[in-house]
Amino acid sequence: MPFTGKATYSAGASLPEIAEDVADLVGIVSPFETPLLDALGDPQVEAQSTHHEWLEDTLLPNADTVTTTPENPESDTEIEVDHADRFRVGDQVRCEDAEELLLVTDVGVGTITVARGYGGTTPEVIAAGDTMHILGGAALEGQDADDARFTLRTRRNNWTQIFAKTVLVSGSEMAARHLGVADELDFQKTKALRELLRDLENTVINGIAPAADQEGSGAVRRTMNGLVPQLATNRFIPGAGGFPSGDDLDEEKLNAALRLVWERSSGQIDLIVVNGYQKRVISQFGVGARTYAADDLRFTSQVSVYESDFGVQRVVLSRWMPRDAVLLLDSSRLQVLPLAGRSFHYRPLAATGDFEKGQVLGEYSLEMRNESAHGVIRGLATA
Repeated sequence: MPFTGKATYSAGASLPEIAEDVADLVGIVSPFETPLLDALGDPQVEAQSTHHEWLEDTLLPNADTVTTTPENPESDTEIEVDHADRFRVGDQVRCEDAEELLLVTDVGVGTITVARGYGGTTPEVIAAGDTMHILGGAALEGQDADDARFTLRTRRNNWTQIFAKTVLVSGSEMAARHLGVADELDFQKTKALRELLRDLENTVINGIAPAADQEGSGAVRRTMNGLVPQLATNRFIPGAGGFPSGDDLDEEKLNAALRLVWERSSGQIDLIVVNGYQKRVISQFGVGARTYAADDLRFTSQVSVYESDFGVQRVVLSRWMPRDAVLLLDSSRLQVLPLAGRSFHYRPLAATGDFEKGQVLGEYSLEMRNESAHGVIRGLATA
């Protein structure tokens, strides 16, 4: 039996009688997540000045470099080194990984005199560029104390950067009823905060301070130094400086970088930060060894934690990382901290017309202690 009453399709092309059916929800697809900031967590302290500083110290060095190959590499007792003042009479030393041990008998200007084949070990070749390791000193019973030696603490610093977004909503817009939004001003504040958090993470990873006038002025914007530009000691390029060659990221390169950071510092790398492409490469490291039970209906193809000989590293996926880079971080030595009283907040501005106006702003800096405790691999393939 046909329907003879009125239906929606009989109301006209524009449906003037039918109420609009709009979901009471606003969807935002733009990326705003901040996985690195989430991994680092809240800072322990606040910055007390726009120029944030911290102190770092080191132990006395226990290695040096041979500068000149001795005329008789297996028998000469006088060896030229970069920093002779690192040695003391009575030190046992070893060249590279040789079995021969040497005993320092005198320290001169740029040279040390040693007893070769100490303790019955067999003399081996010493060449320029070799590393001379100091095992430790042996003091004579009853001898006077040596001169005191110490290292100087150094100040490191970074600058705070102001992140700000202006919010402005007209009086009419405030009064009108909106779909999916209870308060237009609050909605704009929330959206601005998401944008600023996104920008903060991007700057923490990639930002850099100006070459001059870093304190800022009426004409120069003050910007902070981020992670990638600051890393110099452990900056690895495939095929350069003895680092494994080849553009593709693999376990050999990743473990070589972790090993070198471990050898050069006491840092404990616990975060590997990568973009989407390198994350997929890491997730394929063990693809050939994966097995599944017959009743397992879930296929897993990702690595979120990498356990190496040099610790356990959480793999953090951040879309703000350069595609060709892998960051290796010791999170215990990193803080993203606000200037005191300047964490993200909303500040109303004076209205000069029929509108509500304000700023969402915050001022932050990055504290990266012990730069040599972190690392970065650059120049990797991205396709």
